[in-house]
This record gives sequence, C-alpha cells and structure tokens, in this order.
Amino acid sequence: MLLRGDFQPGERLSELPLVARLGVSRTPIRLALDRLANEGLLEIVPTGGFVVRAFTLTDVSDAIDMRGLLEGAAARLAAERFQDPAELSVLRALQDELERVMPLDPQLYPSIDSFAHYLDLNEAFHSALVDLARSPMLRRTFDRMLSLPFASPSATVFARLKLPKAKELLTVAHDHHNAIIDAILKRQGSRAEGVTREHASLAHRNLDAVLAADKRFLNSVPGASLIRVPDVA
Repeated sequence: MLLRGDFQPGERLSELPLVARLGVSRTPIRLALDRLANEGLLEIVPTGGFVVRAFTLTDVSDAIDMRGLLEGAAARLAAERFQDPAELSVLRALQDELERVMPLDPQLYPSIDSFAHYLDLNEAFHSALVDLARSPMLRRTFDRMLSLPFASPSATVFARLKLPKAKELLTVAHDHHNAIIDAILKRQGSRAEGVTREHASLAHRNLDAVLAADKRFLNSVPGASLIRVPDVA
C-alpha cells in the first residue's frame, strides 16, 4: 500500500485507523509499522504514531551510490574468496537467461508486468553476486538498503525503456555483467569492484534521462510516490 501510493509523504499513520481499514488486529499493524520505520520508510512521531517519509532526488542518488559500494565490495570479496569456478555457475546461468530474454525492441513492452521476467532475472543476478561474497554482514546491509524500493538494481530500468537508446543501455548493462563474471573468475578483485560500481552508476544515467525527458516516466520507479521532485520553472 505504501509503495503503490495509497499514502502520501507526510501523511500520518496510526494503528487504530489502519486496523479499521484493513480488518486485522493491532498486533500485526504495530509490527508492520515498526518494521517500516526501521527500514526508513516511516518516521516516528514523538507524540505517537508515524508519518510517511518523503524522499528527495538526492536521497535516491545516495541510495544508488550506496548500492554500488556494497555490490562493488561483494564482487571484490567474491573474487578473493571463491574456491571452485563452479561456484559461479548460478551467476552464469542467470546471465545466459538474461541474454536470451533481452528485448530486441524495448518499446514493445507496454507495461512493467510484461517486462517482469527480465527484471526478476536481473534482481536475481545481483543477489547471487552478493551471495558469492560469503559475507553475512554484507548480505544484511545489502538487504536493508533494498528496503528502499528505488535503490534496487532494477528500479529505474523499466522507466528508461520508454526513451531513446534504451536498447543501447541494456546492452551496456549486459556487457558489465559479463565483465564482472570474468573479473571474478580471474580473481581480479579490483577490476571486479570497479566494473560493478560502474554498472550500478547506470541507474544514475537512467534516472537523469527519465527526468530530462518526462517526469511522468518516474511513476514507473518503485516507490515513486514517496519521491518529491521539484518543479522546474
């Protein structure tokens, strides 16, 4: 409900109205609100209750940068820690499937649902990369970062499909995936980290292109209703 825009930034949320609206007891409502506050999507009001947090474009940019740092660290650790090349089989299989389903013409995908399989595979690739780091601490930090929906690896991909050169950018992303796998396999930790961080920065290019073309395309980004975009005179 929060991510699809049922509640707006700054709106106050309290347990009892949500109990009446959703028809459930107070306990699961309280737990859900506490979790959303812990994830950074709600802010606690000192006098009681919560308000929906508003995010700025700077917040979005910072989240993308933080994901790049975490994924870059994961790629470097993966290159240093893997013991058998077979451990990269999941990453390779996901990349092969991504290449198989990559659209020849991105404009043919009218809705995010029609592009869901590609996005799911992309998310799985990035998750598998973090798994290869063999770092529970990094995994927990990464998962917490992804609680901000616009920070996910696929957050800006669909919005970018509506713009020129979408196919070109998808191709660059796939080249990055291949380079990441190659660097890990060759135990080139610094290269793996650098390529992965460059790959994450594509989200900045996607976001900038969307904002420059038509801010309405931003509605395709998960959690877009929580982002306040200033009007440009």
